[in-house]
Amino acid sequence: MRNKVTARLVELAEQLPDDLRLAALAAFAICADADQPLYKDRLRWTATRVDREPRTVRRRVDEAITMLADLAAAGEKSAGRTANWHTAELNVAVVLSGQRPEVFEHHRVTAGQDGLRELDLPTSVSPDEATLFHGGTLTTHHGGVRLTLPKPLSRGESHEFAMLFHPRRLSGRLVYVPSRMCERFDLRIRFGEAPEGVSKLDGVFQEDLAGRHHRGERCLPNPADELHLRFGQLTPGLAYGARWDRS
Repeated sequence: MRNKVTARLVELAEQLPDDLRLAALAAFAICADADQPLYKDRLRWTATRVDREPRTVRRRVDEAITMLADLAAAGEKSAGRTANWHTAELNVAVVLSGQRPEVFEHHRVTAGQDGLRELDLPTSVSPDEATLFHGGTLTTHHGGVRLTLPKPLSRGESHEFAMLFHPRRLSGRLVYVPSRMCERFDLRIRFGEAPEGVSKLDGVFQEDLAGRHHRGERCLPNPADELHLRFGQLTPGLAYGARWDRS
């Protein structure tokens, strides 16, 4: 049992930023170099490694444990959902050069059970604000959006659908937060006017999106003011996409 718990903690910790991963593994005495029997000694070891005060490291450990719990909870919630269906591929194209943003989505999903007839979609946009090009019928369901498929799917069978959204504004970022397993996410953005700076958001905690401290990897649009980002094996509950600053 101990080995199973340790393996699960290591798996979850791999999704944390480097400093939080070290703090978490040291706190649980999983890190080989920090296997001291006393917690305070493990904190002191970590503080030396990251050149911080033990009090600061203690706060980072608390933060890491909270994030590990969030990741574990997200995984449990998505497990049942993934059993029904998951996203094999999502391609999103965004145009910001017009009076109002345009977001085109092309989904390819795979059924995890026989007789799959409906998909509950993770979007806050109502069916009236979306144009479905192909792939079924959109309806509202318990405050969300549901796609009724043209025919039931068998387990392992794939289905594609495409939608166009016209959000009023994007607030300087576009992110996708999968509620189920997603194998691939491809994002293209046409800015129209070059932004001052663009950052790639690759597996960011949702609470970090509101602040500006998480900048992510800096990216450069091409000469046509277009950006192309790819993501693979997305973690449910984390955010993937781009953030930009206008001059």
